[in-house]
Amino acid sequence: MPEGKAKKIGVLAYANVEPYRETAGEEYMNDKQLEHFKKILEGWRTMLREEVDRTLNHMQNEAANFPDPADRAAQEEEFSLELRTRDRERKLIKKIEKTLVKIEEDDFGFCDSCGIEIGIRRLEARPTADQCIDCKTLAEIKEKQMAG
Repeated sequence: MPEGKAKKIGVLAYANVEPYRETAGEEYMNDKQLEHFKKILEGWRTMLREEVDRTLNHMQNEAANFPDPADRAAQEEEFSLELRTRDRERKLIKKIEKTLVKIEEDDFGFCDSCGIEIGIRRLEARPTADQCIDCKTLAEIKEKQMAG
């Protein structure tokens, strides 16, 4: 990888955005950082919406009444898996929109549980994160204990 070129990964690639480069003394969640995350979230949301449209078109175009029950079952299973995936993505779109509202309200980037900074790198990995890594880890441990 050439020096000075950061590799775009995950949601950064969806929005065609480079990883954010912080400067010394830069205030956390300044306008430049908020704009960076807004662009990431909007790109991610657009990509998810395009997937929904593709699925709808695919299901309409590929729907067939197969005389063979095995073929019909295979197609129904395929459609079922696609719909389940799109339902998860629909929920993610709602979470993205909730996060965009937090950006507009200047309430983005801070842990909902303890109030500390979530961190640029964690937010680039998961822009919808609403807890710092410590609070999220504790929440997951509690969740495991309650389930087990």
